Order: sequence, then C-alpha cells, then structure tokens
Amino acid sequence: MEPTSKTERKNHWWRTIASFLLVLFTMPLGHALMLIMEKFMDPVSMHYAAFAMGFFGLMIVVGGVFVKGDTRQTLWGLIGGLLFWTGWIEFLFLYYARRYGVQPEIENGVVVTKPEYLILPATFGMWIMIMTMYFFSTKNGCLFITWFQKKLFRHRKELIVSRPMTRHTAIVTFMELVMILWASYLLLMFCYDKNFLGDHHPVTFLVGLGCFIGAIFMFRRQLKLAAWGSNIRFSIATVIVLWTPVEMLGRINFFHEFWIEPWKYGWQMGAILLGFTSLALYLWYSGRKKKH
Repeated sequence: MEPTSKTERKNHWWRTIASFLLVLFTMPLGHALMLIMEKFMDPVSMHYAAFAMGFFGLMIVVGGVFVKGDTRQTLWGLIGGLLFWTGWIEFLFLYYARRYGVQPEIENGVVVTKPEYLILPATFGMWIMIMTMYFFSTKNGCLFITWFQKKLFRHRKELIVSRPMTRHTAIVTFMELVMILWASYLLLMFCYDKNFLGDHHPVTFLVGLGCFIGAIFMFRRQLKLAAWGSNIRFSIATVIVLWTPVEMLGRINFFHEFWIEPWKYGWQMGAILLGFTSLALYLWYSGRKKKH
C-alpha cells in the first residue's frame, strides 16, 4: 500500500497549471465574445447568431457523449457549455431585457450593471430546484455536495443517495460549468444589490476574500489529481471561485478589465486566445496517451 500512498501525495504541477490556465483563459474570452457581438452586429443578426451559438454549444455537449476518452469528453463539455451559456443564457437575458425595456443600473452617469444581469436573480428558485435534485437524488464526485450530504444525512446518507446517475463526462462537465457560473452570478448580484449589501459593503469584501482564499485551497487539492480530465473539471470550480473577487475588484475600478474593451486590446486578447487554443490542442492530444 505504501507506493500507492506516495503516488496520491505527489503534486502534478504541470497538469494542474495547464488545466487551470485553460479554464482561466475562457473567462476573458467569453466576456470579449459577447461584447464584440454587441458592438459590431446589428441587434437582429446578433440574436440570431447568439441563438445559433447556443444550439451549436448544446450539439457539442451531446456529441461529447459519443467521444472516447475522459479528457476529450471533458473538453467537449467545457467548450460546448461555454457556447451554450453565452448563447442561450446570457444573450437570451439580453434579448428579453431589451425587448421589455429593463433599465440598467447607473451610478454617476456610468452603467454599472447591465439590464440582463439585473433580472438574473429572478432565477434563484430555479437554481435551488436543480441543486435540490443534486443534493437529495445523486451520488456524485462533487466535494461540496458530498460534504453537504454527509453533514445533513449522516448515517442515512447511503440510504438517501444510494446510486449515481448515468455518467457521461461531457454532460457532467457541462452541468458543472453551468451550475457554478450560475451560482457565481447569483452571488455577485446579491452582493452588488444595495437593498442587501452593495459593492462597497464590508460583507461583500469578505465574500471576495473568502472566495480568493477558497480558490487557493482548491488549487492545492487539485494538485493531487493525476488525470487530465479530472484536473480540468476541478479547474472549472477553482477558476470560477477565483474569478468572483476578480469581478468584484473590477466593479470598484481597482484595476482595468481590458477584456471588456477587446477591440482596444487586440494583442492581449490575441495572446489569450492563442494560449487557450494551444492548451486545448495539447490537452486533446495528451488525452490519447494511455494513463499508467
């Protein structure tokens, strides 16, 4: 048993950093894609393109079910999920916010929250509904859900959540990405809302600090993962948790978010896109190698 123990304690730095950067690069790229479409396309063409993007993303996710290899299925779920989120969630909120005249939040003559994000908190109940299914009806590998089930159900855990759902890695990755992105947006909108806290409230600062510290511990845990696929999936959670304080600091102008004006920062965005593409191709071909 001793050799196995040593293997489990080994830190897989390259795999963790590469997986982390792959997912991290998607954050500014996702923002940039949406903003470029808003700026350079007329509204009708933009929404048709966005709807097609969401459908294409869903097809990628479904296609990933039939792809061989854990790493490749993970990549299909990640890329498809990002296109789905942007096309069928963010752009649909944008469409209906504009259609029904939802006004942005403005402070000192500057738009601080766009209309589509102001109506997003109305989906809180739907998020809870899906999470209830995960907590009470699924046996899965999510550390947060597993911890919650152990604390809540205790000795009855195996009776209440006795079986996992059918596992398709592409679908698992897709759902993980969507649910965690959704949760982060709900958290941010709650913190920004002056009826609750506000973007300069001490609790908002503590939430951001907690997410930053949590991301560090998650990264340390991620270092122990030897497989590419599981490392990429863990990176989704780590990056989104880390990105929460990044969004908060950008909100209060602590630094300039160059990805919200990608047409002004072409070489920076090009470098990020090149990095993402290179890592994705590297991981795609690495997934072909037999794991020992």
